[in-house]
Amino acid sequence: MHGQIQPSRIQPTIAASRSAQVQREIQNFFQALDSYPARVAREPRLSFHQHLCSVFAATRDHRGHPRADRP
Repeated sequence: MHGQIQPSRIQPTIAASRSAQVQREIQNFFQALDSYPARVAREPRLSFHQHLCSVFAATRDHRGHPRADRP
């Protein structure tokens, strides 16, 4: 098994990474819930879904990942 990584060594890292990602998504959702009333007061036609997507996009931009809607 030269050059191969044992699955038991990979799984904890994947689980920890997934857990961190889920925690970020939960925090983004709560941030969107908290900030939606003020934003919808400024933009009455804005749906919660649109606002939630903008919160997630801003978080991705802040972490340095490219946004999906950019060429």
